[in-house]
Amino acid sequence: MISFQLDEEQELIRDSLEGFAREVLRPQARAIDEAGAIPDEILAQGWELGLVAATIPEEYGGSGGTRSPMTGAIMLEQLGGGCASLASAVMASSTFVNPLLDFGTDEQKRDYLPLFAGPEPHYASLALQESQFGFGADRLRTKAERRGNGWVLSGTKRLVPFGDRASHFLVLATGGEAIDAFIVPRDAKGLAIEPEAGTMGLKPLPTAKLSLDRVELPGGARLGGDNGIDAARLLNTLRVASAAIAVGISRTVTDFAIPYAKERVAFGEPIAKKQAIAFMLADMHIECDTMRLMVWKAASQLDQGADATRATVLAQDYVRRHAVKVADDGLQIFGGHGFIRDLPLEMWLRNTRTVTVLDGPAAV
Repeated sequence: MISFQLDEEQELIRDSLEGFAREVLRPQARAIDEAGAIPDEILAQGWELGLVAATIPEEYGGSGGTRSPMTGAIMLEQLGGGCASLASAVMASSTFVNPLLDFGTDEQKRDYLPLFAGPEPHYASLALQESQFGFGADRLRTKAERRGNGWVLSGTKRLVPFGDRASHFLVLATGGEAIDAFIVPRDAKGLAIEPEAGTMGLKPLPTAKLSLDRVELPGGARLGGDNGIDAARLLNTLRVASAAIAVGISRTVTDFAIPYAKERVAFGEPIAKKQAIAFMLADMHIECDTMRLMVWKAASQLDQGADATRATVLAQDYVRRHAVKVADDGLQIFGGHGFIRDLPLEMWLRNTRTVTVLDGPAAV
């Protein structure tokens, strides 16, 4: 029997973040998108929620909560429903912290986790994406070579969040057949950081290009030490996170379109009574629920420590196709008004398209 009944803590998190998204994020989303930058005070508000620190054990200065992909999916859906750019920004450091919690050695946890447990925002992020044609986790061109007791990294990473201020990057690279992750400080010799020109969506999220020219690292920089990482689990966690944000956008688009369809009169009656529009709205509802359940199924398997690759890839593929359709259908319901930047429909469509292609490859 499969059950997705949320526990009391998860319901509290969902309800509180839904209010934060509605009252704080959504009213500012358009202005932030137009400005192409997120004000520091908004980032500070997001950090004050304690979403990253909540997963860090008390011995490292955190709140002592449990690391749960399911709870993470719930949080990201709510935040994504408010503003996908802000959701990605608020949770960017978790792409560094979560793998550290999952795979880090005791020494690595002692060295780095306390940085993210304080009241002030601290930035670090995962460097996964590469720009070559046919990019995939099994075809990474960023290479890690053994040199004595240490490592040498060479390659290029793209679209790395908060590259302008992150203190550390978790760089994925291949050291032979296996995928490894390496903790690289921003001041590492041979590391060059350049701002990206921008993306179609998530415009306010600062991203950077990392060029690693034979960056030398000590042996302790390899996440997990001699044990390394479970690359499938790491990538599956990223897929679930991105899909959850897309579900949040889809739900917001649907909720925004329904009142308009009831009020907009054409040929003597509300367009919601037109069969084509009614069916479209019904399909949008169905797809939102279907996407959420698929994401939750994958997240639940991750929570249980199972191999969630099949469930995650299916959820990723379904969300990639249907979240974009929901966003496009919502825009079409508004007709020409949907293309005008007075309304958020075109922003939601851009953000949906972007968030569904930044979550890594389709398989590992």
